[in-house]
Amino acid sequence: MNLSMTRIQAIFMKDYKEFSRNYAVSTMVLMPLILAFVYGQTSANTIMAYFLPINMAFSMVTTYVQCSLIAEEQEKNTLRSLMLSPASLGDILIGKSLFVFIVTIVVVAVSIFIVGYTPANLFLIAIALMLSAVFYIAIGTLCGLFSKSIMEGSIIVLPVVIIFSFGPSLLALSEAFPFLKIAEWLPSSQLVLLAEALEGTYTTMDVIIPIATIIVWSIVTWIVVGYIYKKRMVD
Repeated sequence: MNLSMTRIQAIFMKDYKEFSRNYAVSTMVLMPLILAFVYGQTSANTIMAYFLPINMAFSMVTTYVQCSLIAEEQEKNTLRSLMLSPASLGDILIGKSLFVFIVTIVVVAVSIFIVGYTPANLFLIAIALMLSAVFYIAIGTLCGLFSKSIMEGSIIVLPVVIIFSFGPSLLALSEAFPFLKIAEWLPSSQLVLLAEALEGTYTTMDVIIPIATIIVWSIVTWIVVGYIYKKRMVD
């Protein structure tokens, strides 16, 4: 796969300008920060409470912003022009994802600071957070490819926000409703389980399983994104 840094940078700057002009999209970065501030004021000190604004940052910022940027391209019919340009698949996907990745890292870092969470192992948590960002960007890209407008994208993203933001909370109900144990394998739940394990005495598998699960989700989702993207090229 041939990558061009010039094309990637051009796509990055284009997304930055579209993001800064569209206040309906750019103001979404404030939602998890407000939630983190509220939780910080209530002195919530459980891992579940710490990670609710973090997981909401991934779904409401990463997925929503990525979906909106691509949906806007679809609405203006500029995505097809980009597909037919000399830019390769890698140039487009990296260029369309890099800006959202940077915004995500900043918002998540600020949310962690506001809520007062101090990871027991910053290195492992940082790796898990970056891998999660890659997954949520893939989900946002997939939602954007199925959206014909920003409004439609907002509706498509809504189930993602609900499922992945509040998925870990369903584990508390799994004893009464055993079928909810499936929520344990959501990337958001694995992130919480990893953080909880790191707070105590943990084994290698306690680290490997959550990180491997997030990686598998990311790989599968990006494969689907690549397939749908190529299908859009020949439609």
